[in-house]
Amino acid sequence: MTTVRAAAREATMPVPASAPPFAVISGAQVRRALRGREREIVRLVEAAYWLHSAGEATSSPSCVLRFPDRPSARIVALPASMGGRVRVHGLTWLASFPENATAGLPRASAVLILNDHDTGYPIACLESSVIGVTRTAAFAVLAADRLGRGRPRPARVGFLGAGPIARAVHTFLAGTGWSFREIGVHDRSAAGAAGFRGYLERWRTTGRITVYRDAESLIRGSELVVLATAAGRPQVHDPSWLDHRPLVLHLSPRDLAPEVLLASTTIVDDVVACLRANASAHLAERLTGGRDFLCGTLADVLAGRVAVPADRPVVFSPSDLGVLDLAVAKDVYDRLARAGELRVVEDFFQGPARPG
Repeated sequence: MTTVRAAAREATMPVPASAPPFAVISGAQVRRALRGREREIVRLVEAAYWLHSAGEATSSPSCVLRFPDRPSARIVALPASMGGRVRVHGLTWLASFPENATAGLPRASAVLILNDHDTGYPIACLESSVIGVTRTAAFAVLAADRLGRGRPRPARVGFLGAGPIARAVHTFLAGTGWSFREIGVHDRSAAGAAGFRGYLERWRTTGRITVYRDAESLIRGSELVVLATAAGRPQVHDPSWLDHRPLVLHLSPRDLAPEVLLASTTIVDDVVACLRANASAHLAERLTGGRDFLCGTLADVLAGRVAVPADRPVVFSPSDLGVLDLAVAKDVYDRLARAGELRVVEDFFQGPARPG
């Protein structure tokens, strides 16, 4: 009976007369489509996260391609699927080659493939480094807002790491109404810290800008801490650095030693996804033999199932949820389609016709 019903459903599904058009969307187009829409994108990412939490969007485990001759490099595949109003499948293909920096190239590059929900056909290839940075910043600001409720609004923010993610987080904080008396930055590269300071000055921020000589001073001097480094192993080991109970956005997932998480209220985006690939939460699970150190997910906080105490540091440690990339990418695709600005590749699909 199940087979008959499935066949009946398949028979009633509309069959397209031809393959859907395939478009290529450049990074410049992506940036223009997202510019100045910080509040809207935060809401978009929140809606995507709700779909994920409700089981209407899925992110498969990431697949990591490594290279024997380049142990520091990797390429990560993040497949995902979204239902609800978004209705799209896709894959983020993210390369991280730290040695690019010696040649003056960004460490990370990425593309994202969107697939039609009904036919599975690819419909677009988008430059995705901008998308990844944007969704990370939007998600971070959402978490900062919700996890910080019940606390005084932070007057001092510190950025450990001065790359594109740090800049995007600041852009989203400023674009959603946050302001600070002091903005601190520390980066292992003096040039990187100076560049971030220059970015802040061009933004004409009203807060005092402080470049810290070390990570400890930055963290101790900040009520909101943004960790956005490329560290492959923990570099913050002493829980006493967080004795002043800051809110920590742990966006680079390996910065904190397990002992720091165990001394904090640790909130993640997805329990399974965060316990992989030697991330800080994964190391804490190995150390303790369990997951009791996790206080809950951001969805638990949003739904009121978990209350965030004010007497401990709070660490938000998200993973790479491909559904958030998909939500932002589909928004860009739809905006360009409505504006008639899609660059369609004619005759892209040349597969054999279906018999009959």
